[in-house]
Amino acid sequence: MIRNLIGRVFRLTKHHGGGRVVIPLKRHGISRNRLPSFALKTTDQLQAAGFEAYIVGGAVRDLLLGKDPKDFDVATNATPEEVHKLFRRSRIIGRRFKLVHVLFGDEMVEVSTFRGSGDAATDEAGRIIRDNTWGSQEDDAKRRDFTVNALFYDPNREEIIDFHGGVADIEKKRMTMIGVPAVRYREDPVRMLRAVRLAAKLGLSIDPATRKPIRELASLLENVPSSRLFDEMLKLLFSGQSWACLMQLRDEGLHHGFFPLLDKMMAMPHGEAFLRTALENTDRRIREDKPVSAGYVFASLLWLEVLDNWDKRKAAGEKPMLALFAAIDEVEAVQEQKLAIPRRYGSTMKEIWTLQPRFEQRTGIKPFRLLEHPRFRAGYDFLCLRASSGEVDQALADWWTTFQAADNQQREAMLVRAQPGDPAAKKRRRRGPRGGAKSAQDNAQ
Repeated sequence: MIRNLIGRVFRLTKHHGGGRVVIPLKRHGISRNRLPSFALKTTDQLQAAGFEAYIVGGAVRDLLLGKDPKDFDVATNATPEEVHKLFRRSRIIGRRFKLVHVLFGDEMVEVSTFRGSGDAATDEAGRIIRDNTWGSQEDDAKRRDFTVNALFYDPNREEIIDFHGGVADIEKKRMTMIGVPAVRYREDPVRMLRAVRLAAKLGLSIDPATRKPIRELASLLENVPSSRLFDEMLKLLFSGQSWACLMQLRDEGLHHGFFPLLDKMMAMPHGEAFLRTALENTDRRIREDKPVSAGYVFASLLWLEVLDNWDKRKAAGEKPMLALFAAIDEVEAVQEQKLAIPRRYGSTMKEIWTLQPRFEQRTGIKPFRLLEHPRFRAGYDFLCLRASSGEVDQALADWWTTFQAADNQQREAMLVRAQPGDPAAKKRRRRGPRGGAKSAQDNAQ
């Protein structure tokens, strides 16, 4: 149905290479009632105040592709200060380019002022560092990255405004850069990551001219602030197509800029199976609208390098837990050279890793204490991931699956007997003369 609707538009406007084309409702099929109330309130209030206002970018693209947009952005000729004055619950953000966040309960609409076509301030590499020049709707369309993201929808007229053939590119399932690709990538190197992510997520091919400069200019990502790279990485990992995105990034040579360990991990035993299983599990949870943990995902992405480093240290005679902590520090140091993981995610990641040796301990009180750990569930899920890829014995994961579901009497019966010479057994014997240790069941209550 969507294809037929777009086909009618395509026959009307095909191959237009610029200029304002208005596409009416009867040809694009997107009615006002398909938009959420908070997006409509934003455009309605701006238009009622005498300003232009349009739903813009990814939301229009996704609606034409028959998808449900998660975010609704608005473009207007009102300045950030005028928008902020019009909406009581709003705030101005950004330095490089000012935006306004308009709040409606738990929902947020990002409102941008039409960008001008004048020269923006750039650094030596051509990257835009300041861009608060305002212009017309046509100027704004020219400044957007890809044709499929340069579509404007007027909810009151129920019209789509297309300046660069974005509707035709959606029909052809194609990502095309507006302007000269090499120049646009130099202005903002993150556009290379965005091209790959959107193409993989939406099932689009990258236009040959748009794709050609990417490998040559991949090093420009080194000039991008780590915070922006991390935000783009999160979008990739939570796109619902993270494995496809990561593999396409690798094909284009873009992963070196923020994930330098990927090639080595892919070459490890179980490496590809482990990473693919981890990311496809994440994709499935996102499609099922279940919560996902960034800390868990990053733990999955970097674990194989930690494991390799840890094994080498143990083979060299280091004590297991000290070796694990040292391996974690070394891998983090390598990763942080390209992309630092914020502490709130890094702490979860390291907790998941340091719990893994504890799953091997199935004697005495230790399994009961592990059940009470606040990260037990994440650690257990990670153990199951390791087992599914063949890194550890499936029987270990199965034991913990049964153990956590059992009652205390059944758990006691499941405990593995300590072998002679086991340090844990010696420790329990030393406690004996002082009245004996409590049973595992008593400690678990």
